Amino acid sequence: MSLGGRVITEHVTTVVIGAGHAGLAASHFLRECSIDHVVIERGEVANSWRRERWDSFRLLTPNWQSRLPGLPYTGPDPDGYMTAKEVTQLIEGFATLSRAPVRTGTDVTSVRTAGDGYQVTTSRGEIRCRAVVIASGACNRPVVPPFSEAVPPSVEQLTPFDYREPGRLPDGGVLVVGASATGVQLAAELRRSGRPVVLSVGEHVRLPRTYRGRDVLWWMDASGVWDQRHDEVDDLARARRLPSPQLVGTPERATLDLNALTAMGVEPVGRLAAVRDGRALFSGGLRNVFSLADLKLERLLDTFDAWASTRDLDVSFGPDTGTGPDLGPPERLAPTRVPESARLQLDLRGGEIRTIVWATGFRPDYGWLHVPVLDEKGRLRHDGGVADSPGLYALGLPLLRRRRSTFIHGIEPDAREVIDHLAGYLSGR
Repeated sequence: MSLGGRVITEHVTTVVIGAGHAGLAASHFLRECSIDHVVIERGEVANSWRRERWDSFRLLTPNWQSRLPGLPYTGPDPDGYMTAKEVTQLIEGFATLSRAPVRTGTDVTSVRTAGDGYQVTTSRGEIRCRAVVIASGACNRPVVPPFSEAVPPSVEQLTPFDYREPGRLPDGGVLVVGASATGVQLAAELRRSGRPVVLSVGEHVRLPRTYRGRDVLWWMDASGVWDQRHDEVDDLARARRLPSPQLVGTPERATLDLNALTAMGVEPVGRLAAVRDGRALFSGGLRNVFSLADLKLERLLDTFDAWASTRDLDVSFGPDTGTGPDLGPPERLAPTRVPESARLQLDLRGGEIRTIVWATGFRPDYGWLHVPVLDEKGRLRHDGGVADSPGLYALGLPLLRRRRSTFIHGIEPDAREVIDHLAGYLSGR
């Protein structure tokens, strides 16, 4: 703010950037530590859930896992999956419960080092602080390959941020690029609308929706897979780049893998490698891609079975909010079916494809961060959320401290530990 031409700089101990579940969890623990702070949000509380989800979106995690510090799920449908509106309401309720000092409609335009702390420039003035917590999310910008510029202008191009529902797309076929959670969900929805759909498949994580009578994410939780810490992972950089699993949250708790999609009439092709002279060029080797995903699935199910073999299967057990029947016997999924002859190219000028949906991932946006903590690819360098610059922290990034870090129910332990480190830093510990 300014007064008589003078810029007035506000002073606060900690600035939290982002008022999603991660930023609000940081605020919760900062309040517990009696650390004065503000939470800066460019839009509204839970802004990305309000503005950046398609109409039919639902969480991949069951409702009983939708818990935040001091706010467990208490609704009537623990095994259901929240809509984007319900997630927004959950986060709004948490903001109210935790009395978070949120400033909405405020853009952060710059963060720079200043003395023993940071200068945060916002659309509403300057703030000096000792510490900054970046909780602005891992999915600020959709990733679209540079060769998208070679797509003929007759083909409309969308990202998941642009897509809402099939009726808003041009008539005709759709090429969905990417077969992680977003890609398979949109491919299924588009195919059910009656459109021809081609799905470009690269590396992916295959999971059943349920396994032995329980949601597969119950198994991830109960068996401890999700509790694996960042310093226990062999190739942490690769693990943090893994695509989200092929899952969808539906009342039927249906599995949505490539076999389910091909049974619906979706046509799988290889990874989109280039667009040249109006033609989409796909890599070969689908058999190897499918085999690798199947192998990783088998190993994960073996892990679940080994854990279950040490438990009494005659009674229900597991996380305190999980529901469901006693565990059934071990199961195995059929291998992913390989098409007899997958296309290696597709003429984008011939009218078969009218729309491309780029479900090719997301990345954070750190264009405002003027502190030397980014690697050559623009990723934040940090050790469990503790960045390379003293007093700078992060929350809500993939595998930040645990495999569950990016999920709503994974933020509580991460935020508690990161804010504990921050408090120690401020006190000189």
